[in-house]
Amino acid sequence: MTPPAIDPGTISARLDRLPATRSIWKLVVLLSLGFFFELYDLLYTGYVAPGLVKGGLLTSTTQGLFGTTGVASFIAALFAGLFVGTLACGFLADRFGRRAIFTYSLLWYTLANVVMAFQHTAYGLNLWRFIAGVGIGVELVTIGTYICELVPKHVRGRAFACEQAIGFTAVPVVAFLSYLLVPRAPFGIDGWRWVVLIGAHGALFVWWIRRALPESPRWLAQQGRFDEADRVMRTLEAKVEAEAGYPLPPPAPALPVRAQGRFADLWVTPYRRRTLMLATFNVFQTIGFYGFANWVPTLMVKQGITVTTSLMYSTLIALAAPVGPLIGLFVADRFERKTVIVLMAGASIVCGLWFSQAAGAVLLVSLGICLTLANNIMSYSYHAYQSELFPTSIRARAVGFVYSWSRFSGIFTAFLIAAVLGQFGTVGVFVLIAGAMAVVILVIGLMGRRTLGIPLEAISQ
Repeated sequence: MTPPAIDPGTISARLDRLPATRSIWKLVVLLSLGFFFELYDLLYTGYVAPGLVKGGLLTSTTQGLFGTTGVASFIAALFAGLFVGTLACGFLADRFGRRAIFTYSLLWYTLANVVMAFQHTAYGLNLWRFIAGVGIGVELVTIGTYICELVPKHVRGRAFACEQAIGFTAVPVVAFLSYLLVPRAPFGIDGWRWVVLIGAHGALFVWWIRRALPESPRWLAQQGRFDEADRVMRTLEAKVEAEAGYPLPPPAPALPVRAQGRFADLWVTPYRRRTLMLATFNVFQTIGFYGFANWVPTLMVKQGITVTTSLMYSTLIALAAPVGPLIGLFVADRFERKTVIVLMAGASIVCGLWFSQAAGAVLLVSLGICLTLANNIMSYSYHAYQSELFPTSIRARAVGFVYSWSRFSGIFTAFLIAAVLGQFGTVGVFVLIAGAMAVVILVIGLMGRRTLGIPLEAISQ
């Protein structure tokens, strides 16, 4: 039998013809566990905010549009760090590899969170939340890139749905822990500090996860490290063939693969249109997603619900967080990513405006669950979508650049929502969210391209 050729195009073709056996899904699950700890750290903001206000470290409203002692400044500090991490550091995974950056960025933000848990001033909180945000931003880019390159084309959608399903189980976990701990001070330590420190245990798992993950063979081949790429593929092919119980089919003819890329490549055809589309999309989807996710307990408190009750309602809503991606495990590779994004943005508009008018507990929680489902189905869809639209040579830096606009938007969204909430109440907040989602529908609906079931190299042409 003639040994297979070793070049970037052939490595990709060999990977794309693999059936989705246990070994493939094991890689996805391991990366998804990393995503769990990342989302825990990313999304605990809204749940610990009432505790920070109760403890006198922050205020629920902001003194002046860009005041630094309110909840909005704490949220903005996170998004400022995410902006720096995704924009300025997204290239690291392209330069040093997916595996190394996956590991060290997780350790970075875990350590920063431990330090933040012992702060006693608004300045210290915001500083260390910013530093943690840098690491989380790098990790977000790296995990999406890593999954996109490790799985065959016919399971990309389901792989991202699995990642988000496992990751979003962090939401009910952090919501429930906040419900138990934030109103209290176990052993004399504020409950919100316990919530932060519990999340820091992700560092204990990172080395175990890392040991079982290979480097992306697509990235290795792109770097000219063909022998290493071939070894990774041979090991994976042997496992998959044994699990499948039949010989693997020959790979399809190799498609051309772009050579080493530069940041300037984002601004040439066909990537310029994709870059502008996704940058605009990310500015506005952030208003919808985090405008709700980070403010649920605060919005309810503003409506006259007590801190404890709002955290209980938020916990019930949070239980729906992994359900949207779980649905995706069955449907993600049946429907175009752009179509799902548009439909879920529309559902967010309807449910959000209705939520702003709701009064009864059952209706309030039900609409919150519907909003969470719509947002999280959209989330796994666009994470897959933006990773698919760029070639391996610039994938991490391209995703980092377009995603950074989500983080840039998040900085100002926090202050904007605080101001709107103070002036116009929850109705004003959800009118703002509806307008942002309308822009999402237009930009993706008019400018997006098909990616379902298409090899990454063909999408890159």
